[in-house]
Amino acid sequence: MEAPETSGVEPAAQDLLAALRRRGLGDVVDSSDLTRALYSSDASLYRVVPQLVAWPRSTDELTEIGWLAAEYGVPITSRGAGTSIAGNAVGTGLILNTSKHLNKIISVDREARTATVQPGIVHAALQRAVTQIGLRFGPDPSSHSRCTIGGMIGNNACGSRALGYGKTSDNLVDLDIATLDGNRLTLTSDSRPSVSPLFGRLDELVHDHLATIRTEFGRFGRQVSGYAMEHLLPEQGFDALKFLAGTEGTLAMITQATVRLVADAPFKIMIALGYPDMAEAADAVTAILPYGPTAAEGLDSRIVDVVRNRQGEGSVPELPRGEGWLLVELTGEDDHDVRSRADRLLADSGCLDGFVVTDPAQAARLWKIREDGAGLASVSLSRPAHAGWEDTAVPPEHLGSYLRRFEELMSSYGVAGLPYGHFGDGCVHIRIDFPLWEDGGSAAYESFVTDAAELVASYGGSMSGEHGDGRHRSALLPKMYSPRALELFGAVKQIFDPRNLLNPGVLVDPQPLQENLRIPEVRTRPMALLEPHFTSEVHRCTGVGKCVASVPAGVANSAAGVMCPSFQATGNEKDSTRGRARVLEEMINGRLISGGWDAPEVHEALDLCLSCKGCRRDCPTGIDMAAYKAEVLDRSYAGKLRPRSHYALGWLPRWGRMITRVPVVAQLANLSLRLPLIGRLLKRAAGIDPRRGLPTFETQLPQIRSRAAIADGPASLLARAEQRRGRPSDRVDHGPVIIWTDSLSSQFAGGPIASAIAVLDRAGYTPYLLPRDACCGLTWITTGQLDGARRQLERALDVLTPYAKAGIPIVGLEPSCLAVWRSDAPELLDDPRVATVANKISTLAELLTSTDGWQPPELSGVELVVQPHCHHTSVIGWQTDAALLKRTGAKITTVAGCCGLAGNFGMEQGHYEVSLKVAEHDLLPAVRAASRDAIVLADGFSCRTQLAELSDRTAISLADLLARSPR
Repeated sequence: MEAPETSGVEPAAQDLLAALRRRGLGDVVDSSDLTRALYSSDASLYRVVPQLVAWPRSTDELTEIGWLAAEYGVPITSRGAGTSIAGNAVGTGLILNTSKHLNKIISVDREARTATVQPGIVHAALQRAVTQIGLRFGPDPSSHSRCTIGGMIGNNACGSRALGYGKTSDNLVDLDIATLDGNRLTLTSDSRPSVSPLFGRLDELVHDHLATIRTEFGRFGRQVSGYAMEHLLPEQGFDALKFLAGTEGTLAMITQATVRLVADAPFKIMIALGYPDMAEAADAVTAILPYGPTAAEGLDSRIVDVVRNRQGEGSVPELPRGEGWLLVELTGEDDHDVRSRADRLLADSGCLDGFVVTDPAQAARLWKIREDGAGLASVSLSRPAHAGWEDTAVPPEHLGSYLRRFEELMSSYGVAGLPYGHFGDGCVHIRIDFPLWEDGGSAAYESFVTDAAELVASYGGSMSGEHGDGRHRSALLPKMYSPRALELFGAVKQIFDPRNLLNPGVLVDPQPLQENLRIPEVRTRPMALLEPHFTSEVHRCTGVGKCVASVPAGVANSAAGVMCPSFQATGNEKDSTRGRARVLEEMINGRLISGGWDAPEVHEALDLCLSCKGCRRDCPTGIDMAAYKAEVLDRSYAGKLRPRSHYALGWLPRWGRMITRVPVVAQLANLSLRLPLIGRLLKRAAGIDPRRGLPTFETQLPQIRSRAAIADGPASLLARAEQRRGRPSDRVDHGPVIIWTDSLSSQFAGGPIASAIAVLDRAGYTPYLLPRDACCGLTWITTGQLDGARRQLERALDVLTPYAKAGIPIVGLEPSCLAVWRSDAPELLDDPRVATVANKISTLAELLTSTDGWQPPELSGVELVVQPHCHHTSVIGWQTDAALLKRTGAKITTVAGCCGLAGNFGMEQGHYEVSLKVAEHDLLPAVRAASRDAIVLADGFSCRTQLAELSDRTAISLADLLARSPR
């Protein structure tokens, strides 16, 4: 019987933990199974469980922890955002995470154009700070919203504009490091071997191997694999600073860096070039480079088709004729010069078709194709696509030929991928659908990348063009370097890290390619065999970390979307979509986290998930953590006593129906709930946080229903509509429409039913209310009572399907309830009626904007602060509402992110502080910044409730806004 990894950390790590606690550092280090699970993977294919994770709060703590780990013989892996796709940020010993605390800008020197930063500063956070003074940090990886400067230095990252700004190594001014011999050093480009005995020995090593270094290193700009020995040559002045960039944490620990800042040229222009295919586009790169582009990005029709299919036809602007494209950027100090260069480049490009893009908005849309396509590519093939051969590079003059042969190689292995990349540098990105879930998948993966490595090497290329070698490619370095060069790597490692404690397994003495592959290891585990669908869903997470993006608080219209509000509130990895996915993966693996659905680590990781479904849209791989949480809760509490809130809030529509059916009962309930003692007792009994208010039940529902027509079957509605059409009338008649009175809109005060009736009537419809309740089961879903949710949905289908089949439109007023029909219902029920209802039910905005002749009211001069509900944004899509409001002429501020209440989440005990922090991130700052005359718009019951409780403002729904407007 195998020994579980939960048996404990190794003795050396236990001794290190005890020593750290004695020194008062116990609160910044953790050995729990939950934390070890969170850091067992990065964005690569590998699973390596660490012994300890530390989050040092200062550079002194970082060096003390690192040196103490070395003293106890515990391996050390430095980690920033964990976005390393090559397996650079996982290790068997201590993970030193710098992103949580060591994420500050120490100083900015505007005159010198430099910034001194801690290693955990996120690239985007640095950019936001320095762009305010007209500067920027040049390299711009696609993961800029979460990758750290320390990680960029470790991998020598580049990005799409490396042609203009170079690699990270080209943008370093000085670097503070700590070496395992107990020294802290500052390296500059002028540092000499005398800076320390280590570098003196390194200089001697270089002089003993000059011929090897001069012939095998620095052959072209994107040769990132291995150690960059060329910078240590005498003719390069022994530039130890550039040499340290790209060493992947294998030689020293970075404690601080000063980076070079640049000013963007004032004039920028894009040239879009079309070619018969992507390989021919690559052939043209050498004709383009003499014009000094800052970027030359390549893509083909496969990427464009993915974007078009996923985001709609309108997401792809005009492109030149062809099946392969180059998007080229030129910048300069003189507008006339830039335009002249663009015209000459276009003439010399040999393109099938092309044009100069002068509109910055159109250029941004074209760049977005490349950015969006890169993310969507991994989930657009018949099998999941994986990292593993992500960023190889060849000299640009060989790129076209390499791409042709690489396509042939993929075809011979029966694998597929969507290549794109930084063609001006010869760097190609691709995720490939390696058959890792199949028998023999590991061997097939190793065989392919081995052959691919030989192909790259045959063109004088590099296994890595900007992401480092890590565990993916270190074992392939013999295909690229001679035995003499590899011995040189070992000698360098011996000088700096003779006990092989700094990121072992990377660059020097690598492990076999198949060892520790995450998916092949889990696919035969008992739980994976029992739950194949859940297993594959959870493993959609590739770890790219968009959920841990650096999102500034209080910034409206943020491009970050909704995901992940709890991480933005806490900053803890366990509260990110990625962190939760990793814990669920470990639950399925069963070696580290045992207990299956009941594992306490799983419930702790899921506890602060707001079920906002932001990840469903914002995660590049389409993770739906809300659905996974519901599944875990359902399985875990099956046949058991549940938390009190599951009965109180999960069954809320049931209680609401009982109370609001008779107005006097609702009135008495409201009166009782306002009594402090009864309110406190009820909250305690229901598992509601005592600081929360209790919503007011609707007492006017019978009156509202009495003023509206009640649907008596589709045939009767259509017959009456036909009769009306035969009578002369000045009124436009669009026929009947059903207002689906969900539980939240109908049972609690302030619902928009009456307003919706008025708006639809004014628009020319005959609105009807349903004769019976039709609950979607949302509250059962969010509390993980899925059998109950299915029963609610089946009853709702009985009520709604006849009207949908008859072609009568149905309008939903509560976004979270309407979203159930477009997301949860198809997953919970194998019933064709779900699609029938889902296709006919719409938001008020969707119906009105598709109504012939309908015009929104004129609201020029009106200020609107709009909080889209999370499910509206993530599942339904808020574009239609946005377009409608824009047509009113109002001044609109759209609030990003979640309100923080999120249904039952913010009401439950233990969630109040996080709920408040989420509200303080976007919603509350936006409302405070608005004028007192501004109208706050929120269709979500939770959003309106949260705002009413935490501010002195009252939000209204879209139906209310339209009903109150004169037209």
